[in-house]
Amino acid sequence: MRLSRYFLPVLKETPAEAQIVSHRYMLRAGMIKQQSAGIYSWLPLGFKVLRKIENIVHEEQVRAGHVPIQMPILQGADLWRESGRYDDYGQEMLRMQDRHGRDMLYTPTAEEMVTDIFRSHVSSYKDLPLTLYQIQWKFRDEIRPRFGVMRGREFYMKDGYNFDLTKEDALHAYNRHLVSYLRTYERMGLQAIPMRADSGPIGGDDTHEFLVLAETGESEVFYDSAVTDLTFGDREIDYDSHEQCRAILEEFTSKYARTDETHDEALFNAIPEERRRVARGIEVGQIFYFGTKYSEPLGATVQGPDGKPTPVHMGSHGIGVSRLLGAIIEASHDDKGIIWPEGVTPFHCGIVNLKQGDEEADAACDALYKSLTALGLEPLYDDRKERAGGKFATMDLIGLPWRITVGPRGLKNGVVELTCRRTGESEEMTPEQAVAKVAGIYEGHLVRGF
Repeated sequence: MRLSRYFLPVLKETPAEAQIVSHRYMLRAGMIKQQSAGIYSWLPLGFKVLRKIENIVHEEQVRAGHVPIQMPILQGADLWRESGRYDDYGQEMLRMQDRHGRDMLYTPTAEEMVTDIFRSHVSSYKDLPLTLYQIQWKFRDEIRPRFGVMRGREFYMKDGYNFDLTKEDALHAYNRHLVSYLRTYERMGLQAIPMRADSGPIGGDDTHEFLVLAETGESEVFYDSAVTDLTFGDREIDYDSHEQCRAILEEFTSKYARTDETHDEALFNAIPEERRRVARGIEVGQIFYFGTKYSEPLGATVQGPDGKPTPVHMGSHGIGVSRLLGAIIEASHDDKGIIWPEGVTPFHCGIVNLKQGDEEADAACDALYKSLTALGLEPLYDDRKERAGGKFATMDLIGLPWRITVGPRGLKNGVVELTCRRTGESEEMTPEQAVAKVAGIYEGHLVRGF
């Protein structure tokens, strides 16, 4: 993509309503535009990152054996009355009527709808286990939407639902989701710590939230600093293995890590003092096991091995896809702008032409662009007739991890400059070497799409 042909409405000044770093930079970098309180249009740069995150989530869900579906944004109220949650959910649920006077609601979550799909089509234990998931827009009418996409009213979310014959099988699904989430977040360059949490209106006894540590987090968290030393890495996991998934869960949840809602002061004080930490965290996902809470009232049963109808055991598992953009920026930025991790960057590399219109510089930039594109990479070529300082400021603001700078002086010596956004370190090399180095960096990071 050439920047002269792209829609990137960057702002020089920070809008007054932006209170936290991610909101400021998403507005300044032209990623979003507020349409009303807590509701945003996603502009090209923001939409591109949103899709990168979505595709990583899809890839890891499918790897874990989960099956994608798509459910409607609007639901009929009757299912919620059947489950008993229609009146309990509160004012966060946006209710409405269609032209025929039927009560409708804008989906805040989809346990009832997916259970209805299941009970309509699955009747035998032989069809289990089954996990269905979607990535869909949802709406919760927050009383005070703030912090941009971090606490908006409309949000993009992955929600998955497992159906199992027994509690043991359902807890395996719980463990399997925890493993898949650890892989998902690490691919995005995040350390998201699973913490014992409160289930809220969804219900259930077993639940963990995944939190990214950040000063602007909405939750106070208490944890053993040893949990921050844990990484999933490149392990190969058999998701059908109860033992392997349980071992990963125990490894990542055995040390103390809780939100303020479930904090236990006595257990916390049992940790060696030098490892006790109190901080803020941003929730980016949550997993639940809630047994037969929905299957019993909604009649989601299967014929068991004994021939008798058996209510299935369920759980639900969410990832805040749109919220993740804010969380990544909160965890990865400096005073110049965003610093995207390689796994989610909107463009893999920026190309800056220091003298647009110079025949040699233009030709070198075009060649770099074609070489990177031929390798499956997406460069952003700043071909504007803009001063060098302005081009560098734009690249720093939008946060591309790598930048290749091309100018007449360097080309006389046969070199360009490759700069790392995170460290600020630059290295001179031939254009061919720069292309090879960038390609090597992204090996294993490319998201192939879904």
